Amino acid sequence: MKNDVVVLLPNYNDARGLKKSLSKIENDEEVDILVVDDGSVSDLINEEEIRECFRGKGIVTFLYLEKNGGIIKALNHGLEYLKTKDYEFIARLDAGDICLNNRFKVQADFLRNNPDIALVGSHIIMNDMEGNFLFNIKVPTDSRRIKDLMFVSSSTVIHPTIMFRFSILEKVKSYPVKYYTEDYAFYFEVLKMYKIANIDKFLLEKELNPNSMSLKTKKKQASARLDVIKDNFYFGFYPIYGLFRNYLLYFTPNKVLIEIKKILFK
Repeated sequence: MKNDVVVLLPNYNDARGLKKSLSKIENDEEVDILVVDDGSVSDLINEEEIRECFRGKGIVTFLYLEKNGGIIKALNHGLEYLKTKDYEFIARLDAGDICLNNRFKVQADFLRNNPDIALVGSHIIMNDMEGNFLFNIKVPTDSRRIKDLMFVSSSTVIHPTIMFRFSILEKVKSYPVKYYTEDYAFYFEVLKMYKIANIDKFLLEKELNPNSMSLKTKKKQASARLDVIKDNFYFGFYPIYGLFRNYLLYFTPNKVLIEIKKILFK
């Protein structure tokens, strides 16, 4: 029997992370999983092993891209597949992330109880590669504040924490391919027509890998965020401040950013 919630989980060379994430989903979570493998060439998926790791109540489906095309392609491939299904909500998760406190039930209940909200995220706990606590990231919960602060920080809504209504795909067809930072651009597309919120709870733990692609490509992402801000710009405090802040981030080294976050969020 199909559930109301499906989790879209892209993967590239990280079967270990997949197993970790699926093994930590609580037993009473009623969710289906869609894994989109982005042309992995190492740490390959063993479907039987991964299904055995999954502790929730649902099915695990696998899609495979012939070659690595990047996360935007993987996510949009998953969305196109899901458009042929009939789910109520789509959630995001990255390989290696750990869901907390019945995350999916909490978010689905929130969306059902708040029909004016189309997409919801949460606070997040950041750990190092050994599982040691680094810092918390608390995000704004008010819809108006989120819309303003979206110009300032891409962490206003944290991508692997989100769940959104399946119905928004009628208007927001996919992740924008024009930009390198697919999640940030996606939020702006959603905000043109819908409201976004964050739940005032920590519903996800994430590893901070200093060698991750997101940190290696920081300048490319910062440049893409600037493009998104410019394309959605209007003369106001938050867009102007957002441009200034993101130019500053563009020139700040990764190690400095991590230390600043430890001080600010610990």
